[in-house]
Amino acid sequence: MLFNTTQFFLFLAVVLALFYGSPRRFRRYILLAASYFFYACWNPKFIALLLTLTAIDYTAALWLEKVAPGPRKKALLILSLSANLGFLGFFKYYNFLASNLALLLGKPTHSFFLDIVLPLGISFHTFQSMSYVVDVYRGQQKAVRSPIDYALFICFFPQLVAGPIVRAHTFFRDLFDWHPPSADDVSNGIFLLVLGLTKKMAFADQFAKVANRYFSDVAGNPGMVTAWSGVFAFGLQIYFDFSGYTDMAIGMAKLLGFHFPVNFRRPYLASSITDFWRRWHISLSTWLRDYLYIPLGGNRHGQWMTYRNLAITMLLGGLWHGASWNFVIWGGYHGALLGVERVFRGDRPIREEWTWLYPAKAILTFGLVLISWVFFRAADLPQSLQILGQMFSRPGGHTLLQPWHVGLALIALALAVVEEKFEWFERIIEAPAWAYASALAAMFLCLEVFGVIDASIPFIYFQF
Repeated sequence: MLFNTTQFFLFLAVVLALFYGSPRRFRRYILLAASYFFYACWNPKFIALLLTLTAIDYTAALWLEKVAPGPRKKALLILSLSANLGFLGFFKYYNFLASNLALLLGKPTHSFFLDIVLPLGISFHTFQSMSYVVDVYRGQQKAVRSPIDYALFICFFPQLVAGPIVRAHTFFRDLFDWHPPSADDVSNGIFLLVLGLTKKMAFADQFAKVANRYFSDVAGNPGMVTAWSGVFAFGLQIYFDFSGYTDMAIGMAKLLGFHFPVNFRRPYLASSITDFWRRWHISLSTWLRDYLYIPLGGNRHGQWMTYRNLAITMLLGGLWHGASWNFVIWGGYHGALLGVERVFRGDRPIREEWTWLYPAKAILTFGLVLISWVFFRAADLPQSLQILGQMFSRPGGHTLLQPWHVGLALIALALAVVEEKFEWFERIIEAPAWAYASALAAMFLCLEVFGVIDASIPFIYFQF
């Protein structure tokens, strides 16, 4: 069930009706059953995998809480993490490793391939589960006693497929001390649902048609202008697509009495790559910081170790997105840019003040990010190099963007700037009913005029 389908909204309506129409003691069971049903609609075979990973980490956390600090406790942690990474590695990376091994042995790349179907959302719920076990190991989280509660934490349907990655203390705080959503939560939740749907169907999917046209036939669309317009279209597609999904996830959670963290904060207004990663996919970037970069040593052991830790973190972050060299290069590229920025900035904190230089820095950062999206979207490394060659050495071509595409982009930019400076979103939520209703009506109008209904354009991050 895609979030942008009638089928899903009927499912959501039934869940809300059952949830609020049942005695409180039954509500987590209803959410758990709904979440497993939601996942089974994609592929019921993988319910067994989800249950297995849930049982492993639930049991591991209980043991970790009982064992005294020392080698045995560390061994239990390693065992739990190995199980998670083992499942993730097999389903997501086996064929990638097998193809590279075949190349080294001089065999056809498909020599050792297996017919593996990637379980939906495995990267997200694996990272979420691993963070819980690590937090229990560190003494930052108490082990959850109820298997029902822990299972719901792992498979809660609003964020099961593509995040945001929710920390255990955030989820269980709301679950154990649950209160009905306030009027502001309901208003906020409905607004986020409609906003996310608008981002996906009226913005992301319109730019997706342009990006798909370009990336499906790069040779047939030569020239610098063509290449930049195609990559620009994908840059807007992936932002509106992913932030639209997380807006809907956060909105649904609010309607059910849960509060998820913000996952995007206007990333294309960032004034540096460091600033970009503080605004883009925040739940992943903070996860990588807390569970990889800092344990590696962070910036505590001198410059060169800091650069090494940045490189390792971003390379693995790239690989997390997908099993291909393109994603490794994408992560390495961002790691290199973060390292270069650190060389020039030193230990000075990031400044986000809007000076006269800010627009220039934001445009430069956006351009560097667009270059990285080539590796993210291209089918393989040769196509990535072909596109980059056109972007920087093939003058001419024609834009793939229609004037109304540019209009959509400018509207989005204006709204982002107003939100950055004046927080229009919060003002709309708190505004009189007529202003709130007008904003909803404007989004529904946008959906009616620009909305794309095309099942062949799924949410991008569903593949991860």
